[in-house]
Amino acid sequence: MSGRKKSSSLKYSRVLLKLSGEAFAGKERFGIDPARLNWIANQVVEATKTGAELALVVGGGNFFRGGREGWGIKDRVSVDYLGMLATVMNAIALQEALGQRGVESRVLSAIEVPQICEPYIRPRALAHLDKGRVVILSAGTGNPFFTTDTAAALRALELEASALFKATRVKGVYDSDPEKNPNAQFYPRLSYNQALSQELKIMDATALSLCRDHQLPILVFNLFEKGNLKRALLGKKVGTIVC
Repeated sequence: MSGRKKSSSLKYSRVLLKLSGEAFAGKERFGIDPARLNWIANQVVEATKTGAELALVVGGGNFFRGGREGWGIKDRVSVDYLGMLATVMNAIALQEALGQRGVESRVLSAIEVPQICEPYIRPRALAHLDKGRVVILSAGTGNPFFTTDTAAALRALELEASALFKATRVKGVYDSDPEKNPNAQFYPRLSYNQALSQELKIMDATALSLCRDHQLPILVFNLFEKGNLKRALLGKKVGTIVC
């Protein structure tokens, strides 16, 4: 993809997009729903046409929830490692979907799975981005006790992203769950400290604090409204900005 052109109207030229595992699941809330996978891939393909450089951190909650007991497994470390492996499955599926659409991508994992993806090495990830490849980051930080939110903030800073985008299925950030409360108040803009003090559950406190300490903007938006990812890259009014 050398020689690609960036839109002169791009607001964010390099972005880290955080995708939850649940984004891949359909109505059953488990596994990978083909329609959801295709939707995500189509939005990423459209976004790459702007020339923006995209890195994605994927969760694994559609297969296994880390950070809690699951399947009768009580050891927190084992549960977290299972969650990391789940993210690798989502990453490989997304890589395949992008490849079918002619978009080159690379999966990098924080835990070594050499038969199916590359290890996460910062200079390698930066080189892929410079060549116009979509970089899909899996296995969180590679350590138990850290969420994929924290991994997203960490990787965004390491890869010198101009913003961290968090994909959701609602408009942005509200004072309560808009899917349960029709009177929930929408916030078009928040400070890091507001998000932390009001415990708005945008991301975990570690991730929010990392972004605050390094002045990395966070944009929370609905990925499942067609064209929103592209509009966000162009700086259109989409979702909630935390800065």
